[in-house]
Amino acid sequence: MRFGMFVPQGWRHDLVGIEPAEHWQAMRGLAEYADAADSGWESIWVYDHLHTVPVPSETEATHEAWSLTAAYAASTSRIRIGQMCTCMGYRNPAHLAKVAATVDVISGGRVEMGIGGGWYEHEWRAYGYGFPPVPERLAMLREGIEIMRQAWTTGTATLDGAHYRVDGAIVRPLPLQHGGIPLWVAGGGEKVTLKIAAKYASYTNFNGTPAVFAHKSDVLRGHCAAAGRDFDAITRTSDFNTVIGSDRADVARRLAAIEARVAPFLGPEKTARYLAEYRADAPTALVGTPSQVAAKLAERTELGLGYSIHYFPEAAYDRTGLELFAAEVMPALR
Repeated sequence: MRFGMFVPQGWRHDLVGIEPAEHWQAMRGLAEYADAADSGWESIWVYDHLHTVPVPSETEATHEAWSLTAAYAASTSRIRIGQMCTCMGYRNPAHLAKVAATVDVISGGRVEMGIGGGWYEHEWRAYGYGFPPVPERLAMLREGIEIMRQAWTTGTATLDGAHYRVDGAIVRPLPLQHGGIPLWVAGGGEKVTLKIAAKYASYTNFNGTPAVFAHKSDVLRGHCAAAGRDFDAITRTSDFNTVIGSDRADVARRLAAIEARVAPFLGPEKTARYLAEYRADAPTALVGTPSQVAAKLAERTELGLGYSIHYFPEAAYDRTGLELFAAEVMPALR
């Protein structure tokens, strides 16, 4: 299994209590930790969101994804850099292809393109994007991916689509990566999203229980067969909310510290909702000791999970969970 980690950027109230002027120092420090040759991490990731969650806050920062991607490209030298995931509806896809290609050159060819249809209605409407129905957002995703693929392989893009129209958009420089920036198509929609992934993706990203993951893998396999695509050429990935401790008491201590940190900003109801993502029965939760976390990941590996991306809610304040994961979980799964 391969491993990536999210760098806190404020979206999930994970920089509260840190002065905004010090946010970049905290984020860059984590990126530099991951960038070290012996860290064990292959990639760092950011979320493409504009308002905090679960409560949109007018006082707490959410740092913009592609600005951060460019900053990490310039301030690291080894680690790969991705977004999980870029919302197609937030940027013109030809312009996005241009931005991503430039960042890929800055990074020396280390950028990943996570892309999806988007879901956070509050920020869509607040920023004036409307909130198209799901079929329309997925049609935008399909057209946008086609534009990006053209741009990165030929240097120009032309498409007269229902949602995007470009006519000879020049995208130079090309990405440094042969064939363009790897596409991670995010989402588990079985009729459309996984069909798009079967055609275009180098990676998919969908979550759920082991049974759900296995089912969606079978759906993806069927779409690949219909498209004449090698199913095994697509790496399946999932995201996890991870809290790891040396023993049960340490895990409990870390969860209590997380609760104490966010409660003043979220209030009781939203704090309970926030913490529900770290219950043992939550499908994306990896909470426990190294052996417990490794066992859960091993089960997913047997189902074909090839890459896991981990969000550590305490990362900006306490790096020991990251280090414990790298020291004891990664070796068990490689």
